[in-house]
Amino acid sequence: MPRKPREGKYKMKTHKATAKRFRVTATGKVLRMKGDRSHLRRRKPKRSKRIFERMVPQEGKGYIKRIRRLAPGLWKE
Repeated sequence: MPRKPREGKYKMKTHKATAKRFRVTATGKVLRMKGDRSHLRRRKPKRSKRIFERMVPQEGKGYIKRIRRLAPGLWKE
């Protein structure tokens, strides 16, 4: 017996790793954390450790387009 064809659209699923790594501000900017934050921090100066605490905006249209596709739940439509 053949399967019944599916009606309607497919459900969009959020890529959980992407959702954990990025945040979207109210104005629509994509923020990310810098790398080098967790490994061998004893040797790093306090200033550089402080810089790693802040989120920075993600640059590049291609990256933002990919993030939007992977985690559509981040944006409030």
